[in-house]
Amino acid sequence: MAISAVKPDIARDMLRDCLESGGSVVPGGHFRDELRNERLTLPDAWLVLKSGAIYNPPECDIKTGEWKYTIEGYTVDGIWLAIVFSFKHVDRVYLITVFSIEAKKRKS
Repeated sequence: MAISAVKPDIARDMLRDCLESGGSVVPGGHFRDELRNERLTLPDAWLVLKSGAIYNPPECDIKTGEWKYTIEGYTVDGIWLAIVFSFKHVDRVYLITVFSIEAKKRKS
């Protein structure tokens, strides 16, 4: 059964609870491939998951019926990263994809 859509700030808090208190965060195959394509590492992604923000409302995935959220933030190297994820359960997050946004790259 799909988790109902929640407001962005609640989704962010649920995500952080999974990261900090024993929930699970599962990097999907496409996420891992795109992370590699962007020449980034899991620690880069984890930093964004822990410190980023969700700016937009969730979108419903037509295929799965799950609500997808996008969290955005900077890596240590100043790359603006977006990570799309969904909740499989309240305490289980699935990382769908990741991409950098050059337009928001921090000026050195």
